[in-house]
Amino acid sequence: MDLHKLSLNQQLNGLKEGDFTSTELTSHYLDRISKLDKELNSFITVTEDQALLQAGAADKRYKEKSNLALDGLPIAHKDIFCTKGVLTTCGSKMLSNFEAPYSSTVYEKLDNEGMVMLGKTNMDEFAMGSSNETSYFGPVKNPWDTEYVPGGSSGGSASCVSAELAPVATATDTGGSIRQPASLCGLTGIKPTYGRVSRYGMIAFASSLDQGGVVARSAEDAALILEAMSGHDSKDSTSLKLDKPDLTKGLDDSIKGMKIGLPKEFFAQDMPAYIEKSIEEAIEVYKSLGAEVVEVSLSNINLSLPIYYIIAPAECSANLSRYDGVRYGYRCENPKDIEDLYMRTREEGFGKEVKRRILIGTYALSAGYYDAYYLKAQKCRQLVANDFSEAFKSVDVILSPTTPGTSFKSGEKADDPIEMYLQDIFTIPANLAGLPGLSVPCGEYEGLPLGMQLVGNSLEEAKLLQFAHSYQSNTDWHKKMPNI
Repeated sequence: MDLHKLSLNQQLNGLKEGDFTSTELTSHYLDRISKLDKELNSFITVTEDQALLQAGAADKRYKEKSNLALDGLPIAHKDIFCTKGVLTTCGSKMLSNFEAPYSSTVYEKLDNEGMVMLGKTNMDEFAMGSSNETSYFGPVKNPWDTEYVPGGSSGGSASCVSAELAPVATATDTGGSIRQPASLCGLTGIKPTYGRVSRYGMIAFASSLDQGGVVARSAEDAALILEAMSGHDSKDSTSLKLDKPDLTKGLDDSIKGMKIGLPKEFFAQDMPAYIEKSIEEAIEVYKSLGAEVVEVSLSNINLSLPIYYIIAPAECSANLSRYDGVRYGYRCENPKDIEDLYMRTREEGFGKEVKRRILIGTYALSAGYYDAYYLKAQKCRQLVANDFSEAFKSVDVILSPTTPGTSFKSGEKADDPIEMYLQDIFTIPANLAGLPGLSVPCGEYEGLPLGMQLVGNSLEEAKLLQFAHSYQSNTDWHKKMPNI
Protein backbone atom coordinates (compact mmCIF):
# COMPACT_ATOMS: atom_id res chain seq x y z
CA MET A 1 0.00 0.00 0.00
CA ASP A 2 1.40 3.43 -0.98
CA LEU A 3 0.78 5.10 2.37
CA HIS A 4 2.57 8.25 1.20
CA LYS A 5 -0.15 8.81 -1.42
CA LEU A 6 -2.81 9.30 1.27
CA SER A 7 -3.78 12.78 2.45
CA LEU A 8 -3.32 13.67 6.13
CA ASN A 9 -7.03 13.13 6.81
CA GLN A 10 -6.91 9.75 5.08
CA GLN A 11 -3.86 8.78 7.12
CA LEU A 12 -5.55 9.91 10.33
CA ASN A 13 -8.72 7.93 9.50
CA GLY A 14 -6.60 4.90 8.61
CA LEU A 15 -4.88 5.06 12.00
CA LYS A 16 -8.22 5.41 13.80
CA GLU A 17 -9.77 2.51 11.87
CA GLY A 18 -6.74 0.29 12.45
CA ASP A 19 -5.96 -0.08 8.73
CA PHE A 20 -2.29 0.46 9.64
CA THR A 21 -0.32 1.49 12.69
CA SER A 22 1.70 4.64 13.28
CA THR A 23 4.81 2.45 13.43
CA GLU A 24 4.03 1.13 9.94
CA LEU A 25 3.30 4.62 8.62
CA THR A 26 6.41 6.12 10.22
CA SER A 27 8.64 3.27 9.02
CA HIS A 28 7.28 3.73 5.51
CA TYR A 29 8.41 7.37 5.47
CA LEU A 30 11.75 6.58 7.11
CA ASP A 31 12.41 4.01 4.37
CA ARG A 32 11.61 6.58 1.69
CA ILE A 33 13.95 9.11 3.32
CA SER A 34 16.73 6.53 3.47
CA LYS A 35 16.30 5.62 -0.22
CA LEU A 36 15.61 9.01 -1.78
CA ASP A 37 17.03 11.83 0.30
CA LYS A 38 20.67 11.27 -0.63
CA GLU A 39 19.92 13.00 -3.92
CA LEU A 40 17.65 15.72 -2.52
CA ASN A 41 19.49 16.61 0.73
CA SER A 42 16.19 17.81 2.24
CA PHE A 43 17.01 16.61 5.78
CA ILE A 44 19.88 17.70 8.02
CA THR A 45 18.96 15.25 10.80
CA VAL A 46 16.74 12.16 10.62
CA THR A 47 15.43 11.23 14.08
CA GLU A 48 14.65 7.59 13.37
CA ASP A 49 14.90 6.21 16.92
CA GLN A 50 12.83 9.03 18.41
CA ALA A 51 10.23 8.75 15.62
CA LEU A 52 9.74 5.02 16.20
CA LEU A 53 9.41 5.59 19.96
CA GLN A 54 6.79 8.29 19.38
CA ALA A 55 4.97 6.08 16.88
CA GLY A 56 4.96 3.17 19.33
CA ALA A 57 3.50 5.41 22.04
CA ALA A 58 0.78 6.56 19.59
CA ASP A 59 -0.08 2.92 18.74
CA LYS A 60 -0.41 2.16 22.43
CA ARG A 61 -2.83 5.08 22.89
CA TYR A 62 -4.92 3.87 19.93
CA LYS A 63 -5.17 0.42 21.53
CA GLU A 64 -6.22 2.00 24.83
CA LYS A 65 -8.75 4.30 23.07
CA SER A 66 -6.94 7.32 24.56
CA ASN A 67 -5.58 8.67 21.30
CA LEU A 68 -4.82 12.36 20.78
CA ALA A 69 -6.17 14.64 18.01
CA LEU A 70 -3.32 14.04 15.51
CA ASP A 71 -1.94 10.89 17.07
CA GLY A 72 0.64 8.99 15.03
CA LEU A 73 0.82 11.37 12.04
CA PRO A 74 4.42 11.93 10.87
CA ILE A 75 5.80 15.44 10.38
CA ALA A 76 9.15 17.02 9.49
CA HIS A 77 10.32 20.19 11.25
CA LYS A 78 12.35 22.98 9.70
CA ASP A 79 15.72 23.07 11.46
CA ILE A 80 14.95 26.53 12.83
CA PHE A 81 12.60 25.13 15.51
CA CYS A 82 14.44 24.12 18.68
CA THR A 83 13.86 20.49 19.67
CA LYS A 84 15.19 19.38 23.04
CA GLY A 85 18.16 17.03 22.80
CA VAL A 86 18.20 17.12 18.99
CA LEU A 87 20.65 18.97 16.75
CA THR A 88 19.16 22.37 15.82
CA THR A 89 21.49 24.05 13.32
CA CYS A 90 19.53 26.73 11.45
CA GLY A 91 21.54 25.56 8.42
CA SER A 92 24.70 27.21 9.78
CA LYS A 93 28.21 26.19 10.79
CA MET A 94 27.66 28.54 13.74
CA LEU A 95 25.12 26.10 15.23
CA SER A 96 26.41 22.88 13.66
CA ASN A 97 27.05 21.39 17.14
CA PHE A 98 24.06 22.89 18.97
CA GLU A 99 21.64 20.53 20.72
CA ALA A 100 18.75 22.60 21.98
CA PRO A 101 18.17 22.42 25.77
CA TYR A 102 14.44 23.10 25.28
CA SER A 103 11.77 22.72 22.61
CA SER A 104 9.95 25.42 20.66
CA THR A 105 6.28 26.01 21.36
CA VAL A 106 5.43 24.90 17.80
CA TYR A 107 7.14 21.54 18.36
CA GLU A 108 5.51 21.09 21.79
CA LYS A 109 2.01 21.90 20.52
CA LEU A 110 2.28 19.30 17.74
CA ASP A 111 3.98 16.80 20.04
CA ASN A 112 1.13 17.25 22.53
CA GLU A 113 -1.30 16.34 19.72
CA GLY A 114 0.65 13.10 19.17
CA MET A 115 2.57 13.94 15.98
CA VAL A 116 5.73 11.98 15.17
CA MET A 117 8.90 13.87 14.22
CA LEU A 118 10.72 12.28 11.27
CA GLY A 119 13.61 14.75 11.44
CA LYS A 120 14.84 18.30 10.89
CA THR A 121 14.82 19.77 7.40
CA ASN A 122 17.57 21.64 5.56
CA MET A 123 17.28 25.40 5.07
CA ASP A 124 19.11 28.51 3.92
CA GLU A 125 21.54 29.62 6.62
CA PHE A 126 19.61 31.48 9.35
CA ALA A 127 16.68 31.57 6.91
CA MET A 128 18.52 34.00 4.62
CA GLY A 129 18.01 32.97 1.02
CA SER A 130 15.50 32.20 -1.71
CA SER A 131 17.04 29.04 -3.17
CA ASN A 132 18.30 26.86 -0.29
CA GLU A 133 21.85 27.18 -1.63
CA THR A 134 23.28 29.04 1.41
CA SER A 135 23.03 26.10 3.84
CA TYR A 136 26.27 24.97 5.50
CA PHE A 137 25.00 21.41 4.93
CA GLY A 138 24.82 21.79 1.16
CA PRO A 139 22.09 22.83 -1.27
CA VAL A 140 18.67 21.18 -1.41
CA LYS A 141 17.39 19.90 -4.76
CA ASN A 142 13.94 20.30 -6.27
CA PRO A 143 12.25 16.87 -6.67
CA TRP A 144 10.60 18.01 -9.93
CA ASP A 145 14.07 18.36 -11.47
CA THR A 146 17.17 18.01 -9.34
CA GLU A 147 19.08 20.51 -11.47
CA TYR A 148 16.72 23.18 -10.12
CA VAL A 149 16.37 24.84 -6.71
CA PRO A 150 13.41 24.18 -4.39
CA GLY A 151 13.24 27.82 -3.24
CA GLY A 152 14.05 29.05 0.22
CA SER A 153 14.58 29.46 3.00
CA SER A 154 12.20 26.56 3.78
CA GLY A 155 13.53 24.57 0.82
CA GLY A 156 14.15 21.37 2.80
CA SER A 157 10.58 21.35 4.12
CA ALA A 158 9.15 21.93 0.64
CA SER A 159 11.44 19.41 -1.05
CA CYS A 160 10.69 16.58 1.39
CA VAL A 161 6.90 17.08 1.24
CA SER A 162 6.96 17.38 -2.56
CA ALA A 163 8.99 14.16 -2.80
CA GLU A 164 6.54 12.52 -0.36
CA LEU A 165 9.25 11.85 2.24
CA ALA A 166 6.91 13.46 4.79
CA PRO A 167 3.18 14.21 4.56
CA VAL A 168 3.60 17.72 5.98
CA ALA A 169 6.33 19.98 7.38
CA THR A 170 6.68 23.08 9.50
CA ALA A 171 8.31 26.10 7.89
CA THR A 172 8.94 29.80 8.52
CA ASP A 173 8.34 32.90 6.45
CA THR A 174 10.16 36.25 6.82
CA GLY A 175 9.68 37.58 3.30
CA GLY A 176 8.17 34.63 1.43
CA SER A 177 10.11 31.63 2.73
CA ILE A 178 7.03 29.40 3.00
CA ARG A 179 5.09 30.57 -0.05
CA GLN A 180 7.98 30.81 -2.53
CA PRO A 181 9.32 27.23 -2.02
CA ALA A 182 5.72 25.94 -1.90
CA SER A 183 5.19 27.53 -5.31
CA LEU A 184 8.43 26.16 -6.80
CA CYS A 185 7.72 22.64 -5.46
CA GLY A 186 4.01 22.42 -6.32
CA LEU A 187 2.68 22.59 -2.75
CA THR A 188 0.28 24.53 -0.56
CA GLY A 189 2.12 26.77 1.90
CA ILE A 190 0.59 29.18 4.40
CA LYS A 191 2.09 31.98 6.47
CA PRO A 192 -0.43 33.06 9.13
CA THR A 193 -1.02 36.52 10.59
CA TYR A 194 2.00 37.81 12.54
CA GLY A 195 1.53 36.63 16.14
CA ARG A 196 -0.88 33.81 15.30
CA VAL A 197 1.84 31.15 15.81
CA SER A 198 4.32 31.38 18.69
CA ARG A 199 7.89 32.35 17.84
CA TYR A 200 9.25 30.94 21.13
CA GLY A 201 12.08 28.54 20.29
CA MET A 202 12.08 29.58 16.64
CA ILE A 203 15.59 30.90 15.99
CA ALA A 204 15.24 34.58 15.12
CA PHE A 205 16.19 36.23 11.82
CA ALA A 206 14.05 39.42 11.69
CA SER A 207 11.82 39.53 14.74
CA SER A 208 9.08 41.82 13.38
CA LEU A 209 8.71 39.73 10.21
CA ASP A 210 9.35 36.05 11.10
CA GLN A 211 6.32 33.80 11.35
CA GLY A 212 5.93 30.02 11.55
CA GLY A 213 3.60 28.12 9.23
CA VAL A 214 3.11 24.96 7.18
CA VAL A 215 3.88 23.38 3.81
CA ALA A 216 1.48 20.61 2.83
CA ARG A 217 -0.06 19.00 -0.22
CA SER A 218 -3.44 20.71 0.10
CA ALA A 219 -5.27 23.50 1.92
CA GLU A 220 -7.19 20.82 3.83
CA ASP A 221 -3.96 19.28 5.15
CA ALA A 222 -2.47 22.71 5.92
CA ALA A 223 -5.58 23.77 7.87
CA LEU A 224 -5.37 20.69 10.10
CA ILE A 225 -1.77 21.39 11.15
CA LEU A 226 -1.90 25.19 11.31
CA GLU A 227 -4.89 24.96 13.63
CA ALA A 228 -2.90 22.77 16.03
CA MET A 229 0.14 25.12 15.89
CA SER A 230 -1.84 28.27 16.65
CA GLY A 231 -2.85 29.93 19.89
CA HIS A 232 -1.52 32.30 22.53
CA ASP A 233 1.83 31.59 24.17
CA SER A 234 2.80 33.53 27.29
CA LYS A 235 6.48 32.80 26.54
CA ASP A 236 6.31 34.93 23.36
CA SER A 237 5.68 38.66 23.83
CA THR A 238 4.58 38.96 20.16
CA SER A 239 2.00 36.18 20.48
CA LEU A 240 -1.60 37.37 20.04
CA LYS A 241 -3.90 36.74 22.99
CA LEU A 242 -6.28 34.57 21.03
CA ASP A 243 -7.42 30.96 21.34
CA LYS A 244 -6.52 28.64 18.50
CA PRO A 245 -8.86 29.15 15.54
CA ASP A 246 -11.12 26.56 13.91
CA LEU A 247 -9.60 26.42 10.44
CA THR A 248 -11.18 23.20 9.15
CA LYS A 249 -14.85 23.89 9.86
CA GLY A 250 -15.66 26.27 6.97
CA LEU A 251 -13.43 24.78 4.27
CA ASP A 252 -16.39 23.54 2.19
CA ASP A 253 -18.43 26.75 2.48
CA SER A 254 -19.34 28.47 -0.77
CA ILE A 255 -17.38 31.52 -1.93
CA LYS A 256 -20.29 32.73 -4.07
CA GLY A 257 -20.62 36.51 -3.89
CA MET A 258 -17.20 36.98 -2.27
CA LYS A 259 -14.72 39.38 -3.84
CA ILE A 260 -11.19 38.79 -5.09
CA GLY A 261 -8.93 41.80 -5.57
CA LEU A 262 -6.31 41.95 -8.35
CA PRO A 263 -3.65 44.57 -7.56
CA LYS A 264 -3.10 46.56 -10.75
CA GLU A 265 0.51 47.33 -9.72
CA PHE A 266 1.42 43.61 -9.82
CA PHE A 267 -0.27 42.95 -13.13
CA ALA A 268 1.14 46.06 -14.78
CA GLN A 269 4.64 44.61 -14.57
CA ASP A 270 6.28 42.67 -17.38
CA MET A 271 4.89 39.29 -16.45
CA PRO A 272 5.87 36.15 -18.39
CA ALA A 273 3.02 34.99 -20.62
CA TYR A 274 2.91 31.53 -19.01
CA ILE A 275 2.33 33.07 -15.55
CA GLU A 276 -0.32 35.43 -16.86
CA LYS A 277 -2.09 32.48 -18.52
CA SER A 278 -2.09 30.34 -15.35
CA ILE A 279 -3.44 33.23 -13.25
CA GLU A 280 -6.15 34.01 -15.81
CA GLU A 281 -7.22 30.34 -15.78
CA ALA A 282 -7.36 30.37 -11.96
CA ILE A 283 -9.49 33.52 -12.05
CA GLU A 284 -11.93 31.80 -14.42
CA VAL A 285 -12.27 28.93 -11.91
CA TYR A 286 -13.13 31.41 -9.17
CA LYS A 287 -15.64 33.19 -11.41
CA SER A 288 -17.32 29.86 -12.17
CA LEU A 289 -17.72 29.37 -8.41
CA GLY A 290 -19.54 32.67 -8.10
CA ALA A 291 -16.72 34.88 -6.84
CA GLU A 292 -16.46 38.44 -8.14
CA VAL A 293 -13.09 39.74 -9.37
CA VAL A 294 -12.28 43.46 -9.02
CA GLU A 295 -9.20 45.60 -9.52
CA VAL A 296 -7.57 47.12 -6.43
CA SER A 297 -4.67 49.50 -5.99
CA LEU A 298 -1.69 49.01 -3.68
CA SER A 299 0.00 52.26 -4.64
CA ASN A 300 3.00 51.92 -2.31
CA ILE A 301 3.73 48.27 -3.10
CA ASN A 302 6.81 49.22 -5.14
CA LEU A 303 8.44 50.33 -1.87
CA SER A 304 8.20 46.82 -0.38
CA LEU A 305 11.51 45.40 -1.58
CA PRO A 306 13.72 48.32 -0.48
CA ILE A 307 11.83 48.57 2.85
CA TYR A 308 12.32 44.87 3.51
CA TYR A 309 16.02 44.91 2.66
CA ILE A 310 16.62 47.62 5.25
CA ILE A 311 14.40 46.29 8.06
CA ALA A 312 15.25 42.58 7.74
CA PRO A 313 19.07 43.03 7.71
CA ALA A 314 18.86 45.57 10.55
CA GLU A 315 16.93 43.12 12.73
CA CYS A 316 19.18 40.22 11.70
CA SER A 317 22.24 42.31 12.66
CA ALA A 318 20.80 42.74 16.17
CA ASN A 319 19.61 39.12 16.53
CA LEU A 320 22.82 37.48 15.31
CA SER A 321 25.07 39.52 17.61
CA ARG A 322 24.50 36.80 20.24
CA TYR A 323 26.70 34.39 18.26
CA ASP A 324 30.07 35.39 19.67
CA GLY A 325 31.75 32.09 20.57
CA VAL A 326 31.24 32.63 24.29
CA ARG A 327 27.99 30.93 25.27
CA TYR A 328 27.12 28.26 22.71
CA GLY A 329 27.61 27.26 19.10
CA TYR A 330 30.79 27.40 17.04
CA ARG A 331 33.96 28.87 18.57
CA CYS A 332 37.23 29.60 16.77
CA GLU A 333 40.35 27.81 17.96
CA ASN A 334 42.97 29.45 20.19
CA PRO A 335 41.74 33.05 20.20
CA LYS A 336 44.40 35.61 21.21
CA ASP A 337 41.95 37.85 23.06
CA ILE A 338 38.22 38.63 23.27
CA GLU A 339 38.25 40.74 20.09
CA ASP A 340 39.96 37.95 18.16
CA LEU A 341 37.42 35.47 19.57
CA TYR A 342 34.48 37.55 18.33
CA MET A 343 35.96 38.34 14.94
CA ARG A 344 37.24 34.90 13.96
CA THR A 345 34.22 33.05 15.37
CA ARG A 346 31.91 35.15 13.21
CA GLU A 347 34.18 35.13 10.19
CA GLU A 348 34.49 31.34 10.27
CA GLY A 349 30.97 30.53 11.54
CA PHE A 350 28.80 32.63 9.23
CA GLY A 351 28.37 32.16 5.47
CA LYS A 352 28.62 34.83 2.77
CA GLU A 353 24.92 35.78 2.60
CA VAL A 354 24.58 36.06 6.38
CA LYS A 355 27.66 38.30 6.56
CA ARG A 356 26.30 40.46 3.74
CA ARG A 357 23.02 41.05 5.57
CA ILE A 358 24.70 41.69 8.93
CA LEU A 359 26.90 44.36 7.31
CA ILE A 360 23.94 46.03 5.57
CA GLY A 361 21.89 45.95 8.77
CA THR A 362 24.68 47.24 11.01
CA TYR A 363 25.24 50.14 8.60
CA ALA A 364 21.51 50.99 8.55
CA LEU A 365 21.44 51.06 12.37
CA SER A 366 24.66 53.00 12.86
CA ALA A 367 24.83 56.53 14.25
CA GLY A 368 23.95 59.06 11.59
CA TYR A 369 22.12 56.52 9.39
CA TYR A 370 19.40 55.15 11.72
CA ASP A 371 16.97 58.00 10.96
CA ALA A 372 17.79 58.08 7.26
CA TYR A 373 17.34 54.33 6.69
CA TYR A 374 15.78 52.20 9.42
CA LEU A 375 13.34 54.79 10.80
CA LYS A 376 12.28 55.91 7.33
CA ALA A 377 11.79 52.26 6.26
CA GLN A 378 9.49 51.67 9.26
CA LYS A 379 7.42 54.73 8.31
CA CYS A 380 7.14 53.55 4.70
CA ARG A 381 6.18 50.09 5.98
CA GLN A 382 3.06 51.66 7.46
CA LEU A 383 2.14 53.02 4.04
CA VAL A 384 2.18 49.47 2.62
CA ALA A 385 0.01 48.25 5.52
CA ASN A 386 -2.43 51.15 4.96
CA ASP A 387 -2.82 50.19 1.28
CA PHE A 388 -3.85 46.68 2.28
CA SER A 389 -6.29 48.01 4.91
CA GLU A 390 -7.94 50.20 2.28
CA ALA A 391 -8.14 47.33 -0.24
CA PHE A 392 -9.73 44.95 2.26
CA LYS A 393 -12.61 47.38 2.73
CA SER A 394 -13.89 46.21 -0.66
CA VAL A 395 -12.46 42.68 -1.18
CA ASP A 396 -12.14 39.43 0.77
CA VAL A 397 -8.76 38.26 -0.57
CA ILE A 398 -6.06 39.63 -2.87
CA LEU A 399 -4.75 37.36 -5.65
CA SER A 400 -1.40 37.47 -7.46
CA PRO A 401 1.34 35.16 -8.72
CA THR A 402 3.52 33.82 -5.89
CA THR A 403 6.80 34.15 -7.77
CA PRO A 404 7.99 35.98 -10.91
CA GLY A 405 8.74 32.67 -12.63
CA THR A 406 9.18 28.93 -12.17
CA SER A 407 12.19 27.49 -10.37
CA PHE A 408 15.65 28.31 -11.68
CA LYS A 409 18.76 26.17 -12.05
CA SER A 410 21.12 25.68 -9.11
CA GLY A 411 23.89 28.27 -9.26
CA GLU A 412 22.06 30.42 -11.81
CA LYS A 413 21.49 33.37 -9.44
CA ALA A 414 24.01 32.54 -6.72
CA ASP A 415 26.38 35.37 -7.65
CA ASP A 416 23.67 37.98 -8.15
CA PRO A 417 22.08 38.83 -4.77
CA ILE A 418 19.79 41.51 -6.25
CA GLU A 419 18.31 39.04 -8.75
CA MET A 420 17.87 36.56 -5.89
CA TYR A 421 16.11 39.16 -3.74
CA LEU A 422 13.65 39.87 -6.58
CA GLN A 423 12.29 36.32 -6.20
CA ASP A 424 10.28 37.61 -3.21
CA ILE A 425 8.75 40.63 -4.95
CA PHE A 426 5.16 39.33 -4.63
CA THR A 427 5.49 37.77 -1.18
CA ILE A 428 7.29 40.43 0.90
CA PRO A 429 4.34 42.91 1.18
CA ALA A 430 2.28 40.49 3.31
CA ASN A 431 5.14 40.20 5.82
CA LEU A 432 5.57 43.97 6.07
CA ALA A 433 1.85 44.30 6.83
CA GLY A 434 1.75 41.22 9.12
CA LEU A 435 -0.99 39.65 7.01
CA PRO A 436 -1.70 35.97 6.28
CA GLY A 437 -0.56 34.74 2.87
CA LEU A 438 -0.94 31.41 1.10
CA SER A 439 0.37 29.81 -2.09
CA VAL A 440 -1.37 27.05 -4.01
CA PRO A 441 -0.30 25.23 -7.21
CA CYS A 442 -2.07 26.64 -10.27
CA GLY A 443 -0.19 25.34 -13.30
CA GLU A 444 3.02 24.05 -14.86
CA TYR A 445 5.54 25.36 -17.35
CA GLU A 446 8.17 23.17 -18.99
CA GLY A 447 7.61 20.50 -16.35
CA LEU A 448 7.96 22.82 -13.34
CA PRO A 449 5.08 23.92 -11.07
CA LEU A 450 3.62 27.42 -10.76
CA GLY A 451 1.97 28.97 -7.72
CA MET A 452 -0.83 31.45 -7.07
CA GLN A 453 -0.76 33.64 -3.97
CA LEU A 454 -3.77 34.64 -1.90
CA VAL A 455 -3.37 37.31 0.82
CA GLY A 456 -6.08 37.83 3.43
CA ASN A 457 -6.97 40.43 6.00
CA SER A 458 -5.53 40.12 9.49
CA LEU A 459 -6.58 36.90 11.31
CA GLU A 460 -8.59 35.65 8.31
CA GLU A 461 -6.64 32.44 7.74
CA ALA A 462 -9.91 30.48 7.70
CA LYS A 463 -11.19 32.55 4.76
CA LEU A 464 -7.87 32.15 2.89
CA LEU A 465 -7.97 28.39 3.36
CA GLN A 466 -11.63 28.34 2.27
CA PHE A 467 -10.69 30.11 -0.99
CA ALA A 468 -7.75 27.75 -1.53
CA HIS A 469 -9.84 24.65 -0.80
CA SER A 470 -12.60 25.83 -3.15
CA TYR A 471 -10.02 26.16 -5.93
CA GLN A 472 -8.45 22.77 -5.14
CA SER A 473 -11.87 21.08 -5.07
CA ASN A 474 -12.27 22.13 -8.70
CA THR A 475 -8.73 21.63 -10.04
CA ASP A 476 -6.07 18.92 -9.92
CA TRP A 477 -2.82 20.91 -9.80
CA HIS A 478 -2.26 20.11 -6.11
CA LYS A 479 -2.56 16.39 -6.83
CA LYS A 480 0.37 16.38 -9.27
CA MET A 481 3.58 15.13 -7.67
CA PRO A 482 7.08 14.67 -9.13
CA ASN A 483 8.09 11.25 -10.42
CA ILE A 484 10.58 10.24 -7.77
